[in-house]
Amino acid sequence: MTNPNRKIRIAKVTINIGCGESGEKLERAKKLLETLTKRKVAITTTHGRTTFGMAKGRPIGVKVTLRGAAALDFLKKALSSRDFKLPSKCFDKQGNFAFGVREHIDMPGVRYDPDIGIFGMDVCVTLERPGFSVSRKSIRHVIGKNHRIKSEDAIDWVSKNLGVKVE
Repeated sequence: MTNPNRKIRIAKVTINIGCGESGEKLERAKKLLETLTKRKVAITTTHGRTTFGMAKGRPIGVKVTLRGAAALDFLKKALSSRDFKLPSKCFDKQGNFAFGVREHIDMPGVRYDPDIGIFGMDVCVTLERPGFSVSRKSIRHVIGKNHRIKSEDAIDWVSKNLGVKVE
C-alpha cells in the first residue's frame, strides 16, 4: 500500500502567448486564448525598462491559468500537438515542466481563423503533492526534502499517467 500523500497531481497549467507589443496583435492573442480555454485572460505587462526600449507597465502578452479537469484536458491537447514526446531538458529540479506549441492549429479540434491568425504558445505545468499548500501560507513552512518532487519523479509520472515519451 502506498502513501496517498506521495501521489503527484497537476496543480496548474499556465498558457502564455508573448506578443511583444500591444494593439491588434495582443487583442487577437487574447481572443485566441479565450476561445481555446473558455476562461478570462490576464494581460501581462513589462516590469522595468527593457534593453529593447519598452517602458514599464506596457502590455506585451496574455496568459491564462487552468486548474483541475480543464487543466488536464488542455494539457492532453497540447501534448498531442507535440506527438506526446518531450525532451528531458523541459523538466526543472522541482519537477515542473514547460514546453512550447509552435502553432495553435497543430492542436486537435482547432481550426484556422483568418481573423486571429497563427500564434505559438508556452505551456507551463506545475506539479505538486498533497500538503504543498503549506508553503504558500502567510507563515512560511518548509516542505521536507522527501516530500519534494524531483525531476525523475515528474518524468516517471508524466510517462505513466499521460503516455509521454521523454527523450
